Amino acid sequence: MLSAPECLWLCLAALILSASAEGEPGSRIKVVVLEGSDAVLPCSLSTKEKTEQKLFNWKKVDPNKQEVFRYDGGNHYNDGQDEHFRGRVSHFPLELQSGNASIIIKNTLVPDSGNYTCDLFLQKKQAFSIELVVGAAPKPLIHVLKITEDEARLKCEVRGAFPKPKVEWRDGDGNILPAEEPQVSHTGERYNITLLTTVTRTNSSLFHCVATQEEIGHVTEDKLYVAFSGAALKPFVGILNITEYRVQLRCEVRGASPKPRVEWRDSHGNILPAEQPQVSHRDGRYDITLLTTVTRTNTNIFHCVATQEEISHVTEEEIHVPDQLFESCDGVGVIVSVFASGFSVTVFASLLLFSACIKCC
Repeated sequence: MLSAPECLWLCLAALILSASAEGEPGSRIKVVVLEGSDAVLPCSLSTKEKTEQKLFNWKKVDPNKQEVFRYDGGNHYNDGQDEHFRGRVSHFPLELQSGNASIIIKNTLVPDSGNYTCDLFLQKKQAFSIELVVGAAPKPLIHVLKITEDEARLKCEVRGAFPKPKVEWRDGDGNILPAEEPQVSHTGERYNITLLTTVTRTNSSLFHCVATQEEIGHVTEDKLYVAFSGAALKPFVGILNITEYRVQLRCEVRGASPKPRVEWRDSHGNILPAEQPQVSHRDGRYDITLLTTVTRTNTNIFHCVATQEEISHVTEEEIHVPDQLFESCDGVGVIVSVFASGFSVTVFASLLLFSACIKCC
């Protein structure tokens, strides 16, 4: 199964070939393919004169001279063929009767790029010129080098590309972002480009690295959601369930990054036994729910504490459970779902106490 970029390349190549497979001597044809695919270099006359018993010779003339393929009256010769093309070039025997002296180069490589000539010997020599461009367009690689609560340093690398691409950072709306001077190196025809940028929190916090090769009409990109370090907001605390002499408490921490450690503590700061935390996350942000069951204490004040050691952040919320909720209700359980933050906890607890009294009566 071909990927979308490969399909695009093949379609482009097909359009070029269908438009220019037949031409007149001296005309120049450009063929563009993706590295690793096969390239058809066209060479045929519009007169469709038979070439089965004729001579045609393919050479690469620029940037370096190489023998590519030679056919003479029913025989094709590999003697003198450049080692670079050995075993990768063939012609179309059944097409010779309609004057088609085209060849196919299999498993193309970037060094195959260049200018080729097809010399077709009929009553006189006919010469065709073909430019082959073998593009290497790897997808960018993105890394987060450093991240804080509101800022992130991002790195984009494009490796082994040909022709040389233009590399840009863009935000989620497609706007070009300021970046440092690109770091460029190359080995042979291939380019390696590194581009650094520093971004701040946005509505989407989505960023794209885009590599554009205008000479071959190709664009590829990769994107990254940046989970900026987010200090956890105050937990949501509440009373979930009341049974005889016991009250079940619930604490929720939402949208925190990095992942916090959540604990229930009594008024003296002692960690209380709790159930296994329920953890979910999306786009690098964590939601954590922690349940505990408490009994009457001197103060009946309990704290839910969220700690993010990586960013040295601690936040907490407390809840006061009225004495009456620890009274016996003759085994009748009251299941509630009350969550609040700040001063509203006391109000909810009072309403809950009223509800519990009604149930117990």
